[in-house]
Amino acid sequence: MSVIRSRKHTVATQPLLSRSVLALAAVTLPLAASAQQQTMKEVQVNAAADVPFKADKVSSPKFTQPLADTTQTITVIKKEVLQEQAASSLMEALQNTPGITLQLGENGNTSAGDTFQMRGFAAQSAIFVDGIRDLGAVSRDVFNIEQIEVAKGPAGADIGRGASAGYINLSSKLPQRENSVSGSVSYNTGEKARATVDVNRTIGDNAAFRLNAMAEDGGAMGRKVIEKQRHAIAPSLAFGLGTPTRFYVYSQHVRQNGVPDGGVPAVGLPGFNQATFPAANMAPRVDRHAYYGYRTDYEDISADMATVKIEHELAPKTTLTNTSRYGKSSIDRILTGVNGVVPVAATVAPAGWKVVRTRQSILQDNEILANTTNVVTEFNTGALVHNLSAGLEFLSEQQFTPTRAGLGTYTAAPAANGFPAVTGLWANLYHPDPNDGTLTGYAPVLTGAYSKGKTTTVAGYVFDTLKLTSQWQINGGVRYEHYRTSTDAATVSATAPVGALLASQLNKSGNLASWKAGALYKPADNGSIYLSYATSQTPPGSANFTLSATPGNIAAPNMDPQKTTNIELGTKWDVIEKQLALTGALYRTDNKNELTVTDAATNTVAQLGKRRVQGIELGAVGQITRNWSIIAGLATMDTKVLQGTTGNSAAGAHARWSPDFTATLWTSYQLNDTLTLGGGVRHMSEQKRVVDPTLNLASQNTPGIPAYTVADAVAMYKVNKHVNLQLNVYNVFDKFYVGTLNNGGSRAAIGMPHSAQLTANVVF
Repeated sequence: MSVIRSRKHTVATQPLLSRSVLALAAVTLPLAASAQQQTMKEVQVNAAADVPFKADKVSSPKFTQPLADTTQTITVIKKEVLQEQAASSLMEALQNTPGITLQLGENGNTSAGDTFQMRGFAAQSAIFVDGIRDLGAVSRDVFNIEQIEVAKGPAGADIGRGASAGYINLSSKLPQRENSVSGSVSYNTGEKARATVDVNRTIGDNAAFRLNAMAEDGGAMGRKVIEKQRHAIAPSLAFGLGTPTRFYVYSQHVRQNGVPDGGVPAVGLPGFNQATFPAANMAPRVDRHAYYGYRTDYEDISADMATVKIEHELAPKTTLTNTSRYGKSSIDRILTGVNGVVPVAATVAPAGWKVVRTRQSILQDNEILANTTNVVTEFNTGALVHNLSAGLEFLSEQQFTPTRAGLGTYTAAPAANGFPAVTGLWANLYHPDPNDGTLTGYAPVLTGAYSKGKTTTVAGYVFDTLKLTSQWQINGGVRYEHYRTSTDAATVSATAPVGALLASQLNKSGNLASWKAGALYKPADNGSIYLSYATSQTPPGSANFTLSATPGNIAAPNMDPQKTTNIELGTKWDVIEKQLALTGALYRTDNKNELTVTDAATNTVAQLGKRRVQGIELGAVGQITRNWSIIAGLATMDTKVLQGTTGNSAAGAHARWSPDFTATLWTSYQLNDTLTLGGGVRHMSEQKRVVDPTLNLASQNTPGIPAYTVADAVAMYKVNKHVNLQLNVYNVFDKFYVGTLNNGGSRAAIGMPHSAQLTANVVF
């Protein structure tokens, strides 16, 4: 990856080009006029601008209009932004858009892969690659990504079931009609080395081959013991480039193994509270570098996908696209996390305090088989212009999770003075050792129990943008899908015959209809004002293919889908000769059918629960001047349960991990031909863990993540036309902050400390 940018045809060079043309015209036109005694009309030359941070369209053919005329909040993060930030993962990339928070997991468990919330709703199951859902609890790398498209708000018409928050689409790098080689080599203060390469080669006039590859090895900045090795390769081949029929064959293969991170105890964080051991509530923080796992902890991940795509121009304004994909991912992980501090005798000094350790297993395979067909066309009906996109989708998604036992458990045996003796899985609170406690007799084994879920989908959709006049547009879209989810499971019997496998099967099928509509007014060629409405539905088992046999459970087959609606009023403007995009939107999202209540008298289940998220989102991306680039955004979120029962779902409660205000900024300035300086700021207001309005926060454990602001910086030096050196400094002011907190409030992941990375980018 290279940050060396082509400045051909930028906004500042257009006047120079125009002056050259006019100067030539000034010399030649008088001669022509003298010879021919005629007056020639003025000639204007307009060059296309190359704006490194700004995208004009998304990659999905479902959107027929440029971003400036799309009635929805969509943030596009281009590869140039990721290169300047030296970002390597999807989670790092998503820090460039507001309203997204990362998640750690449930109590003693640690979430695997990319886990996050967007606008108050879980969104980890709404990640797509080139418009097709990407399954699996994996951490996604950006080495093969052209741009990341973040569509916010309910998007059932776009992607189908489970789109309450929106979705993330990763647009892959594909072959182009040019020869190029670029790459990077980097090393950081976490002792991680990383290398990438991007090779594109033409084959004749209309074919090309492209290869993207990545390898990295080392630790994590701010952590010890945590190490990962990752390598990936993404070959692609294209035929018919520049012709009416294009054929693409491409794949991606990722392998990762190493030591997973279970975080550190929340002792010493604001609000830490452990009723069983009050002395720990005044204890100092643990060392952020401390590792609380065992040396035998491990994580092995593989992810493969293969894609065939055909594009054919049926007519000058009509294009047919068919895409087929098979994808599979596997994760095998045993991780040791931490929970509460173990009560010990009052005479024991803090240096002898213990912390409970919990071991967890994730063993899971995910597969997807997909075929999508889309046609985009433009036609007129009288004076009206239609831009229409329609298509069919056939999907088969499945997940297999066998159960593993023998991980080990913590036990507390009776002891003197009312304090238990610590046995089993434990670690010293302030000086953990991977050899602390004991794993004697523990050997992870498969029990024979498992859960296997599968969802098949057949869907059709159509979107149309109708241009009434040069200033007015209306658009609408609908998706209708039939789905069937089945969950096959087996559990180990605890009663006679003990150890026998008890099989079960649950099924749920139905039809879902989601739609969206919008109206857009263009007061000027470079600006628009819009109003839109969109819906989505999330049926039981939608996120993990797991239906519940428990009567009244929200995932039971007899439950109705959760239904989400969104209304948005926004405006978009391309200013400074359309080099800078400014956006603003007011939104309100309502989600209902979130929970169930059982009437004891009639033994009937009522499905209720309604939550509302509303706020403002502003954005800016592009170039302020020829040398000054920027991507920035801010968002407010007011979340509230409008109808509920008790606890976190009580009326008046807020949504967990949904900060009132988030903001992000990244900017860079090219001082001269060799030196570019830049940096950014990220702000996150308080993220509440305890949201039940009836609870006294003084009695709750670690009620949330305190607000924080973090600054980063970069300096890039162009050695020559082929080599660019880049120094990234993260957390410039060494701000201590909590990145994520588990749902129980006992364990945290501390944000990256003051650290740095040096990168050499090359391009040929």
